[in-house]
Amino acid sequence: MPENSPRSSAEPKPSRTGATRAGQSGSPAQPTPATRRTSAGPRTAPAEPVEPWTDDTETHPSPALKAALTLAAAGAVALTAAAFTPVSPAASPGFTSWPFLALLALAPAAAAIWPALSGKPALGGGLLLGLAALAPGRLVLDLQFAVNGPLTIRPELYLPDRFLGSSAVGGGFWLLVAGDLLTAAAGVVAWRALRSHDEPERRRWRLLVPLLAVVAGAGLLTAPVHSDNGFLLARAAFEGPWPALGGYLLLAAALPLAAVLALAAPSEQTARGALGGLAAGAFGVAAPPVLAGLFRDDLHVTWGPVLALLATAVVAVLAATRLNESAETPDQGGNVELPGLFWWRLTTGLLGLATAVAALVGASAPQVAVTALNPGAATPVSAAAESPARWFLLAAALVLAVPSALVLVPKTAAVARPVLGVAWAGVVLAGTAVLNTALTATQAGNLAGFGGAAAAAPVFTYDLGAGAAWTFAALVLAAVAALAAVGTGVVEREDAGDTTTQSANLTLVAAGAVLAVAAFGLPVFAVPGYVAAGLWSHFDTPSWGLLTAAVVVVGAAALATRSRPKPAAALLTGAALLTALHAAELPLVGGSLGGASPATGFWVALAATAALLAAAGLAVAGGRRAA
Repeated sequence: MPENSPRSSAEPKPSRTGATRAGQSGSPAQPTPATRRTSAGPRTAPAEPVEPWTDDTETHPSPALKAALTLAAAGAVALTAAAFTPVSPAASPGFTSWPFLALLALAPAAAAIWPALSGKPALGGGLLLGLAALAPGRLVLDLQFAVNGPLTIRPELYLPDRFLGSSAVGGGFWLLVAGDLLTAAAGVVAWRALRSHDEPERRRWRLLVPLLAVVAGAGLLTAPVHSDNGFLLARAAFEGPWPALGGYLLLAAALPLAAVLALAAPSEQTARGALGGLAAGAFGVAAPPVLAGLFRDDLHVTWGPVLALLATAVVAVLAATRLNESAETPDQGGNVELPGLFWWRLTTGLLGLATAVAALVGASAPQVAVTALNPGAATPVSAAAESPARWFLLAAALVLAVPSALVLVPKTAAVARPVLGVAWAGVVLAGTAVLNTALTATQAGNLAGFGGAAAAAPVFTYDLGAGAAWTFAALVLAAVAALAAVGTGVVEREDAGDTTTQSANLTLVAAGAVLAVAAFGLPVFAVPGYVAAGLWSHFDTPSWGLLTAAVVVVGAAALATRSRPKPAAALLTGAALLTALHAAELPLVGGSLGGASPATGFWVALAATAALLAAAGLAVAGGRRAA
């Protein structure tokens, strides 16, 4: 055919990827992933191997995925065997738990194998990814049996019937470890089989599912059960030994992170499977303590595991729906529109106000309930004690309430939302200080009379008061409000378009961040005989609040350098509020203790506040000059 002649109508047209069909004249081009997804016409040769993650139509699992399924099945068998084998010769399960533990172990593995062998390998592989995401946290949690078994709160596997100073591990412990390691290995192999460099589709629920995962993680950090059994000291993760704390923290962090990664999977089947596996893994952690509270009279169900079960159940339901956003509802610019900004701002503002209200109640109600029973008395005498940090928590609640209310006002929402996205850490900073008083009083106070007291001496018991419960609720709500604020920021940023600028003075921002970290690591006041918790020494419950505030300030400073002028100034203002709140511990907490004098941390916190406010002012001024 001449070079300039028109193309024949019978000649096949080139595809949109530029690849020619089989039998067409000319040298065939290498197929692209988009070409491989099409089903019309034979594939060009030579063809690159099709990766399961990039092709939802693949009907047979690859050898690597078969190996992952085998590892997962072996891990499930090991976990099931651990339900029959004692984890320690010193204690046995508190109730007949093996049928439930076997179901929680075998059902997820069967749910992964069945779709993989029924024509949906990506779905089965995704389930393995979700299960493996929680395996490291479960492994660290199981190590508590070897470190100090009597402190373990796992009544489904270990409930002593006598006082134990320590206990050896049995075969069940090694089966637990083997099951966790095999599950993690199955996830690694499945990831290698399903990995792809394709761009992921836009997904529904990508902001709601991580929020639910944070709620589930917060539920796992609470006390698994309430105990009337003298041989089981039930307490929250932050009160327990380091393996239990480390395990629960890993689980709480892995839940939202794995949810985000699951929703970013190129294949919808993989994304759905990963969310389902994540829900199944969370069920395996949260369900046993609920069962223990139901089957034993001396144990009672707590709200934390129930909240985790409800949140992960919603995630499982969402995983069963269509995740890819519909392409039939584009906006005027041709992009899929995110959920309404109004609803995100409304949710964020209401969560911030709920956090402030819970903190206000926690600061006003007693943190410790004291009960005294005098010999011969018919009824006990009750009293209440408050934390010296309650005014600190009250101030943090007010600092958070102002931007939360302004987020609900359309004219101020864009500026108030970044402030709220930082100010929530103030509730954590003050709330952990309040909880430290309550936890110290209940632990140290009850030890004095433990094991019996003299006949003529009154018996005192110390319990967490209503203020401690409300303060903990404020900490949970603060974390949820923070995630909602981040989600709102994502929506705001996409609505504004890609207008990232360097609007803050890097020198002042860096100086403020460094000074803030130093301030949170140093004591603000000094009182004779009082040792304050810190970051580098005397690490205690309030240290988690200090660490949270330091990380939030550094993150806000880093984000401010890549934000538009007004959001940058708002972020830096919120960071300055945190450092100023930390400096306010001198009058708010030190004043309650008496004889307090300023320490190094007070002056460093003031310097950090000044640097951050100056950087915020320069960001606003720079934005005006640019306009």
